[in-house]
Amino acid sequence: MKLATALSERADLQTRIHELSQRLNSNAKVQEGEKPSEEPLELISELERCMSRLEELIIKINITNSSTKLDGLTITEYIAKRDVLKQKIKIYRDFLTIASNKIDRYSNKEIKILSTVDVAEMQKQLDGYSKELRLLDDKLQEANWTTELL
Repeated sequence: MKLATALSERADLQTRIHELSQRLNSNAKVQEGEKPSEEPLELISELERCMSRLEELIIKINITNSSTKLDGLTITEYIAKRDVLKQKIKIYRDFLTIASNKIDRYSNKEIKILSTVDVAEMQKQLDGYSKELRLLDDKLQEANWTTELL
């Protein structure tokens, strides 16, 4: 099985587990004399199977990610770089949105509000980070489709 297939199955299982949890909660109690829409013990049994498979996949994915190297770094290291880069980009985008907002003055007597940074220069830096993120994502996607799950 390819790593990408395992990642897809993991995502499906996480969705399925969430749905089973909601269905289980919906059938936790019934009015006296009524039957639940679904049998809770059957839902629990299915939930247990899904959780067991999810644990198995997570272990295999983590082992594969920490064992597979791309250009001298493991997939785990690339994922960490990607996650930090995503966070940095979000913070800088939010900051630049605020820094680039113009404050309209109704007269020359009002206080002039200025940006604390060179917005254009920081935008270029942000564009570089965004390009780096795209390249990182491409490399990870390629690895996901070419790497066998360990």
